[in-house]
Amino acid sequence: MDPARAAAFQVALGQDPTTATGSPLPPFFHQLYFWTPRPPDGLGRDGHPLVGGGLIPDMGLPRRMWAGGRLTFSAPLRAGVAAERRSVLESVTSKVGRTGPLAFVTLRHDIWQDGVLCLSEWQDLVYREDPLENAPKPVPPSARTDETDMQAARFDSTFLFRYSALTFNGHRIHYDLDYARDVEGYSGLVVHGPLLAQKLMLLATEVLGPLATFSFRASSPLMHFEQAEFCLSGNDLWVRGPDGRQCMQARAAPIA
Repeated sequence: MDPARAAAFQVALGQDPTTATGSPLPPFFHQLYFWTPRPPDGLGRDGHPLVGGGLIPDMGLPRRMWAGGRLTFSAPLRAGVAAERRSVLESVTSKVGRTGPLAFVTLRHDIWQDGVLCLSEWQDLVYREDPLENAPKPVPPSARTDETDMQAARFDSTFLFRYSALTFNGHRIHYDLDYARDVEGYSGLVVHGPLLAQKLMLLATEVLGPLATFSFRASSPLMHFEQAEFCLSGNDLWVRGPDGRQCMQARAAPIA
């Protein structure tokens, strides 16, 4: 787990690049590792690897979103030490929602170092159809306003590009404005769901201390031109958009 990659992410976040060989990685920094590069003909129209040839089956739905996840932290991951990720497809379900057919996929990733299980992560993905022209937009929930800690942040197109590069994420909704707007129906570039979760985890660690578990659920996409507020009250966290909508909710449990 190359320390330089984690240090580069710290710089992108506006932090001092403190990661060195042997340093414990901050929570969720494992997203920078375990790349699975595919050749151009192994990618879909959205820049993601084609489904159907690996863990995720092809369900005939073109739009992909990271809906949420949960993590159990058992031991610190250390920079500069070889690690192994073992991934399995845990579940696939389908249903019809207000916007049409939906497919839900849950992947489980276990990450090991030196024979020790350090982290287990459940990644929840949702697949859906392209938006219908003039279809009404879903109304997102309103975010809480009773936080005891809050940090404001915004993510411009340069930040999103750097995060996509560091995580080897080719999803075009994060850097191709024409595609995001004209094909997938967004009003701008979409801030990565894992990036919002990352900021919440860093806030939780800063306030509560090292984490034992963390879970999060996306509720509304945040655009690159919007400022967000990252909020905490007790063990609850959420991301509030500039119009008061809830973009993500989460819950953290520190190590006892």
